Amino acid sequence: MPTPLTIAVAGATGFVGRHLCGLLRDRGHRVIGLGRSVPDGAQQDGLTWRRADLYRLRQTERALAGADVVVYLVHSMMPGTRLQQGRFEDLDLLLADNVGRAAAAVGARRIVYLGGLLPPVGGSSRHLDSRREVEEALAAHGVPVTTLRAGLVIGPHGSSFRILERLVTRLPGLVLPRWTRERTQPIALDDVLQLLARVSEVQAPRDEAINVGGPEVLTYGDLIARTAKAMGLDRPLVPVPIGSPFFSELWVTAVTGVPRQLTGPLIESLEHSMLAGDRTEQRALGVEGMGVDEALKRALSGKVDAPDVRPPRGESSEGARRDTVRSVQRMRLPAGWTAADAARAYLDWLPRGLFPFLRVHEAADEGAAIALRGLGLHLLVLRPDTLRSTPDRAILTVVGGRLARPQDPQIARLELRQVLDGRTLVAAVHDFEPSLPWLVYRLTQAPIHQLVMHAFGAWLARQKLQPSAQGSYLAPVPR
Repeated sequence: MPTPLTIAVAGATGFVGRHLCGLLRDRGHRVIGLGRSVPDGAQQDGLTWRRADLYRLRQTERALAGADVVVYLVHSMMPGTRLQQGRFEDLDLLLADNVGRAAAAVGARRIVYLGGLLPPVGGSSRHLDSRREVEEALAAHGVPVTTLRAGLVIGPHGSSFRILERLVTRLPGLVLPRWTRERTQPIALDDVLQLLARVSEVQAPRDEAINVGGPEVLTYGDLIARTAKAMGLDRPLVPVPIGSPFFSELWVTAVTGVPRQLTGPLIESLEHSMLAGDRTEQRALGVEGMGVDEALKRALSGKVDAPDVRPPRGESSEGARRDTVRSVQRMRLPAGWTAADAARAYLDWLPRGLFPFLRVHEAADEGAAIALRGLGLHLLVLRPDTLRSTPDRAILTVVGGRLARPQDPQIARLELRQVLDGRTLVAAVHDFEPSLPWLVYRLTQAPIHQLVMHAFGAWLARQKLQPSAQGSYLAPVPR
């Protein structure tokens, strides 16, 4: 048996995470399961559950405290707040950067990440590019990252397999667009779980990526046909010369009932062959992999060798409250600038660059008030959080104003953060609760905020000179 480790699983409430927690526990490890809505500190069947909103860095650090290894199984395609603005890849980037920072802060030895197979040179998709970015963000803070790159995972309750199963079940015949001629190398959930567990137990002093898959290579059309056969259904397959992912996204969404936020990126990724290669490193871990027919049989029957550990139910975390907003935009930071410089520049630019009827002036406690010029009506009052801010991460908490509902100032915040190469800036509003009625807010303040941030990003990208804090109302962030 391996040496017992303390292993934290981020994404422990998902279909892979629940089984992985049970498998790691049965292999003798101390397991910490992270979730947004689990009772913090609950003990269950030898596991410890910790509540963690991974968008909140300090909460993530507390949740990872004591972990030797962090297993990262998180995706952000589905919204976690009532209104979520921003591309899923920007949200994923922010989450991964938080976990990378937190893992370094608590002294974790390694991060294990379940990513996606990369297509041949010259072909990619937003979803696959995001998976690669997540690898880089997790590794950016010094903790070695081992990535298992997998294609379609065949297992009960998996998002891709659920789409496949519903298509076969609900349609009397199946139209096969051009992308169904691409090749895939699917892998069974049981094999993924064994690989994740074994990689977590192996010392890895440097970053590494391992392609994993099953022993069979077949086209997506063949996989659909074999799924129908495994279900005992006779489904005629009709190839059509349609290659548009938009068309496929529409009919897959309509038939399966799976939201477009999930089907869109997945369908786009299917336009490329996703192969694991010779799988030498996978075999070295002792997992040859089961064939497609056996994997389908087990998935359809709901059979998984590792126990399914269902977390105890708890109240929703503050970060997942129903009436909150999250808005994330990516920008390009000029050479020599920091996130703190960008935060100061934002408040200086706002009344000059876009809205001459706005005024930004100093408020109490070194805060900045955004007001209507001539009326003195404070729309939003922001305060720099110098305790949590660093040069590459500037935080302004929302502490008042007519457009914000009164709430804990540690929750609602505007954050500007440098990620990846240091020239990528992510600007994010977290857990903001508007005072306007929701319909009014969605038609006015929400789209205006997006326009403002896009305009600021365009202005920021044009700057050539070194930043200056002269005339800024934002207190300097400690350097």
